Amino acid sequence: MRSDASATSSVFEANRARGAVRFDVHARDGVTRRGALHESGSLRVRFPSPENEGLSGVFVNTAGGVAGGDRFDIEISASDGSRLTLTTAAAEKVYRAPGPAAQLGIALKAAAGARLAWLPQETILFDRARVHRRFDIELDENASLLLCEIVVFGRTAMGERMEQGEFVDRWRLSRGGKLVFAETVRLDGDIGAKLARSAVAKGGAAIGTALIVPGDEALVERIREASESFSGEVGISAWNGFAMARFCAQDAARLRADMMAVLARTGVALPRLWLN
Repeated sequence: MRSDASATSSVFEANRARGAVRFDVHARDGVTRRGALHESGSLRVRFPSPENEGLSGVFVNTAGGVAGGDRFDIEISASDGSRLTLTTAAAEKVYRAPGPAAQLGIALKAAAGARLAWLPQETILFDRARVHRRFDIELDENASLLLCEIVVFGRTAMGERMEQGEFVDRWRLSRGGKLVFAETVRLDGDIGAKLARSAVAKGGAAIGTALIVPGDEALVERIREASESFSGEVGISAWNGFAMARFCAQDAARLRADMMAVLARTGVALPRLWLN
């Protein structure tokens, strides 16, 4: 029995997806262009069309989703004065994981005057999915960042909910060499019951975060002016030179609409894929 279990484990490990993307962008004569690019495994990035000043990138996971034991790493550096907007070709699906959790690592760096927007589409966690995600962000004091993430617990459009599983989300943001934000969210075990609690999500199946640097009370007030249009719960505050909006809704469609209303107030154009 031990040999059978060992063989099963070896087959499982051999079939795990691995993917990595690493690249940098630089500005020359006011135009942002891609520098060195490294891709491996099932993760790809495409730059669909040239733009007047900035550059847009779209991530594609050719594995068709994320499963237990998979590992994907992204490392991006934006040099002085560059403009970069990143999104995904579709919502990322994280499937049931009978073994180890999937590992997702994102490292973002932005130099002086750079503007970086990280705007992927939703991450959908299937029932019994297990995933650990980590963001490490380093910004120059004069860099700008717009980062948004939406996580959906189950395919709500199909009437499905995530009941069991594990979701660990670690964020670390440094600005000017100083750590200004650190947070780790951990949901495991009976996630469905935890989300049902009033102090957690009050039955909501979708959560989201928008991190805006720089951000101040004036930005907070502009976002609050749109509060009458929100269909879910949205909280916004500013401290340490950045602003953060938190979202919670009954389903992905409502949260996405709320997120778009907030992002519209930041002055950053949404990727075309968000509007299809």
